[in-house]
Amino acid sequence: MQNKANQKPKTLGELKKSGYQFKPIRKEIQNNLIEKLKTGEPLFPKIHGYDNTVLPQIVHALLSGHHMVFLGEKGQAKSRIIRSLTDFLDEYIPVITGSPIPEDPLQPITREAKNLIEKHGDNLPIHWLHKSERYGERLSAGLKISDLIGDIDPSKLVSGSPLSSEGSLHFGIIPRTNRGIFAINELPDLDYLVQVALFNIMEEGDIQIRGYPFQFPLDIIISFSANPTDYSRSGKIISQLKDRLGSEIRTHYPDSRSLSLNITRQEAMPVNCEIPLVFPLFMEEVNEELTRQARQSRHINQKSGISARFSIANYETLAASATRRALILKEEKAVVRPTDMGNIFASSLGKIELDPYRDEAITEYHLLSTIIESAFKEIFLEKFGSGEHEKIMNSITSELHFIGHIETSDFMNVENYRKLLQSVPSVFDFINILKADQDIYLMASAFEFILEGLTSLKKITRKKTGQLHIFKSMDAY
Repeated sequence: MQNKANQKPKTLGELKKSGYQFKPIRKEIQNNLIEKLKTGEPLFPKIHGYDNTVLPQIVHALLSGHHMVFLGEKGQAKSRIIRSLTDFLDEYIPVITGSPIPEDPLQPITREAKNLIEKHGDNLPIHWLHKSERYGERLSAGLKISDLIGDIDPSKLVSGSPLSSEGSLHFGIIPRTNRGIFAINELPDLDYLVQVALFNIMEEGDIQIRGYPFQFPLDIIISFSANPTDYSRSGKIISQLKDRLGSEIRTHYPDSRSLSLNITRQEAMPVNCEIPLVFPLFMEEVNEELTRQARQSRHINQKSGISARFSIANYETLAASATRRALILKEEKAVVRPTDMGNIFASSLGKIELDPYRDEAITEYHLLSTIIESAFKEIFLEKFGSGEHEKIMNSITSELHFIGHIETSDFMNVENYRKLLQSVPSVFDFINILKADQDIYLMASAFEFILEGLTSLKKITRKKTGQLHIFKSMDAY
């Protein structure tokens, strides 16, 4: 990256001879987006589930040169989308070396940059700014006008700069993101004075500091993220600011489990050690279904939402649980099993917010346990819900009745499972359907999954004693 910058013009004179022409950032983004659309290059390769909904709106907004606000619940990739907008910028742009903010050598805006050009002429040194350096972001909580726009810098006054000159100013993050993209997360928490400054920037393209008659025409794209409920609340956002936002784009959660799973696989960082980790597909689906069940639960505050991080954190915890078991038992593989679900409470409870109007007797722990069971039931029915599987289910329950009970646990080794499987031979039909018959490690996981599914359908019963799960036929009690 640095080598490319070193090969470019180093002075204003060299830049002029190169034929360089200034492009406003909106035109720059439009040109690059048009080229990507012509070539069919993926526009947002790490964003899933928005191809026919959110992404076309973003493309229209960028082609229109709009400032944007992204409205959606937590975990809907709003920040990731905004940060990826830099992909549509030129790889490098020239800026004046020594200027307090990024300024194009052919379009200087501060007095200091203009003085540098007058002093050095065509020998003015310039450097090249990579597109990754042209992004600025702030959380709205506690954001003050001096942070955003700038203020008088006492140290510059002490060093001799007149109070009435530009040299006495310290520029805030927005001027220092000139020629780039600036974003604010959680927009509704902004102070009204900050909101006024923002809509002035979007409307007039300039800033004013401390009432001084300094005006700096900024070349910048501004984007916001916000929760739709907070954003639409009367009085939180002044109408003038909303009016200046060219496009209001609403995000959403993935509309299918397969899309959610693609996101989880992309984002999760499961433990990596010398023991191979295997995450059976049916367990991945249970993990994703758990999130979908949570998003449908009337006992959870859906205005707060269930983030994709719910699935991701649980995926990582399940992988960690399987790896810990394999290390302690000195097994060859770390295969995720249903009993590992007992360890996800720590990674789940902080990510759900109970509905304030629910029955007070319903605790987070009880609710999560219920949702886990519902997730197993849903996936089990998808795999074995047709009538042709009823006979196999009856055979399994009969065999379970004959042997009395089956015990499983998080730390039971695979050899014990080998013996259990031999006592319930009918279960192999289901294991084959799950394509989990490659080795005993996968078969152990599939066996537990089948037992959990039968329990969710009230075909058999389960009693938990510590880490021990005891399964019996319904007529055993």
